[in-house]
Amino acid sequence: MKAIETTATINENGELTLDRSVEVTKPQRVRVIVLMIEEGEEDPDETPTEIALEGIRQGLREAFTGQIMPLSQMWEGIDAELSPKF
Repeated sequence: MKAIETTATINENGELTLDRSVEVTKPQRVRVIVLMIEEGEEDPDETPTEIALEGIRQGLREAFTGQIMPLSQMWEGIDAELSPKF
């Protein structure tokens, strides 16, 4: 089984519209899991705009002042587990 993650919108009739096209070569049935944000709950995948903008500004300041590090060095000492492929 292959997994594809994307976002979508549910309209007032309960119909689901994907935000982007998925690359499917032939019509087929699929399984769908819908994760909805409860009222008053924050979306854990959504970074507030001001926080995102400040991160971009900080990154630009560091780049313009030469505070850079080789990409290969950034991963030193990080133990990352690889996710299983679907």
